[in-house]
Amino acid sequence: MSEQNYRAFWDEALKQIHDEYKLKGLESEFKLWFNMEYVEDTIETITVSVPSDFMWISMVNKGYVNAVESKIAELSGQNINLTYILKKRNSQKESESINSVPKTATIDSENSNISNENEIDSEKKSAPINSVPTFKIHPQLSEDYTFEKFVKGENSEFAYSASLAAAKEPGRRFNPLLIYGGVGLGKTHLMQSIGNYIYNNPPEGKENIKICYISAENFLNEFTFSLRDGTSEKFKNKYRKLDVLLLDDIHFLEDKIQTQEELFYTFEELYRTHAQIVFTCDRPISELNGIEDRLKSRFSMGTTIDLQPPSYEIRKAILLKKLEIKKKSVPEDVIDFIAKNIQSNVRELGACLDKMIGYAELLQKNLTIDIAKKLLSDNISKVSDGSISIDTIQKVVANHYNISLSDIKGVKRNKKIAYSRHIAIYIARILTESSFNEIAAEFGGKDHSTIMHSYNTIELQLKTDESLNSTIDLLIREIKDYKKL
Repeated sequence: MSEQNYRAFWDEALKQIHDEYKLKGLESEFKLWFNMEYVEDTIETITVSVPSDFMWISMVNKGYVNAVESKIAELSGQNINLTYILKKRNSQKESESINSVPKTATIDSENSNISNENEIDSEKKSAPINSVPTFKIHPQLSEDYTFEKFVKGENSEFAYSASLAAAKEPGRRFNPLLIYGGVGLGKTHLMQSIGNYIYNNPPEGKENIKICYISAENFLNEFTFSLRDGTSEKFKNKYRKLDVLLLDDIHFLEDKIQTQEELFYTFEELYRTHAQIVFTCDRPISELNGIEDRLKSRFSMGTTIDLQPPSYEIRKAILLKKLEIKKKSVPEDVIDFIAKNIQSNVRELGACLDKMIGYAELLQKNLTIDIAKKLLSDNISKVSDGSISIDTIQKVVANHYNISLSDIKGVKRNKKIAYSRHIAIYIARILTESSFNEIAAEFGGKDHSTIMHSYNTIELQLKTDESLNSTIDLLIREIKDYKKL
């Protein structure tokens, strides 16, 4: 029996659960762990589709499936069990993903003359045989760097959206685009995703689109060789006639004056012809030394985006996405261990996961926490030895503003105490893995919406108040020094 008797209850149950998670500031967790799509139902069951067996087992073990069943029972008065099937990889949703053209059905040659008028509409009947598009691989780009394989979160949502917009309208929006941040945060992934998208979906009339991805170091070397070999004109023609230039790690060009001059004129020509230009850097342009002011102004004349380290929820989502792509499984507690301990580098996160999978497959052993601790001892940050607690933050901030610890945790609302409390809450949010609910519990059990308000108040003020920026930096240094004592 394939019905949708409980579809309305399902939709309402998911909506209510989603709202509850949003109120708690845990929307990323909801998106990760309630990744189910309604398929059909019977009198006693609802069938949903999920990305993988591993994901379903994790959702069951962590109680998320039971949470949905309980909410449906509450709304409908019926005890309905959830069952699952795996999402089809060639589903319509996947075929509409950003790196592919909508797929048409392939027809087996032996049955190509057989049709059922009641089942095949005119659009399907006219679909060309064997017209499923393939992903074109650019010689300078990694096929692993696509938008589908990038897990976005609060730390990277703007960077992801701007990169996708630049890819869809190259040279018109977000041009030039500069993405900066620490090592291994996904700058190169987003940059190459732009290239892969444009290469597979070129603008109308540009089927032979010219795209170049190159590191600043290789750009320098190539330019130097062109001077040595007397092929400067060839170099200029190559780079000044591009449709897309993806230049990685521009900080490498510090103090390379002659190369900077060549890049300046290359930029001018590409910008004039509406070519898409994308840069990455490991720090803000203002912090670059040995870069000419005119080139700095070109780097930052478009959209500049800061890519921050991902939260625990996003790190875990990244690991699960990588497992889904690799079609591998790793115990839930091992995934938690990696996500909690590899905090600032997405590249290292993937490397640690690969190390665990390689060990298990090579030695035919089941992974455990003990094995993970041993294998990753050189990679993990010692959370238990060096993590910053909310209590430490409260003590340092209270001392700085000359108020008592009980005041900063309490309910007094005079201006000085309330302001220092706002600052302590803001710092707790950016220095710890704590959710708004968890922070609320450390500040006298306040409502999480009050905590969010405090955080947003300071975040907004920081955009215009340089002295507050300096104060926050000073407090963070004191907090980090305090925990070493």
